[in-house]
Amino acid sequence: MKNRRTFALGLLGAALVPLSGCMSKPLQAVNPDGTYCYSIGKRPRNKLTCTPEPVPPPSVEADVKRFEASANALTLYVVRKRWGDARDPAVVSFNGRTRVTTIPESLIRVRLKPGEHRLSVEWGGRSTQHGVSGAAGEVRFVELVGWFWSWGGEFRWEEGSPEGSRTRATSSKLIADLDMRA
Repeated sequence: MKNRRTFALGLLGAALVPLSGCMSKPLQAVNPDGTYCYSIGKRPRNKLTCTPEPVPPPSVEADVKRFEASANALTLYVVRKRWGDARDPAVVSFNGRTRVTTIPESLIRVRLKPGEHRLSVEWGGRSTQHGVSGAAGEVRFVELVGWFWSWGGEFRWEEGSPEGSRTRATSSKLIADLDMRA
C-alpha cells in the first residue's frame, strides 16, 4: 500500500512540474492615469514601483510582442526581468538623449537608425553603459539585469538570446515604444 501511495504522489509531482512555468505572476492593471505599477509583496504591506509616464495601450503592446523587424530600422528590445530585481526604478537613456524610467518586469521597444548606439542605465547615483550595433531589419535583445539585497545592489547589461529574452519579454509589461530614427 505504501509503495502505491509513494508511486502515485511521485507521478502527480512529475506531472505538475511542467506546469510550474505557467504559474508566473499576472500583470497588474494599468492605473486610471495611464501609469503602471509593479507590486512587491502581498497586501496590505505591498510596495509599488511605478512608471512616472503613461504606458502604451494594449493594442501597441500586442504589436510589440510579435517581435517583428522593421525594414529600415534596427529594432532593439530592452528587457528587465530577473528574479533578483524587485525594487528600484532605473533610468535608461539611448545615445545620451531619450530617457525612460524602467521598473521590474518591464519591456521597452526602440527603433533606431542602423549603426552603433550607446545605452546607459542610472540608479542611486551610479551608472553603467553598453554598446549595441545592428543593421536595418535586424532585431536585437538587451537585458537589464538587476540584483538587490539588503546590503546593496547593482545593474548590468547583458546581450539577450532571442529565445530566452522573448520568453521574459512576453510576460513583462511594455512601458515604452520609441522611434528614434529621426
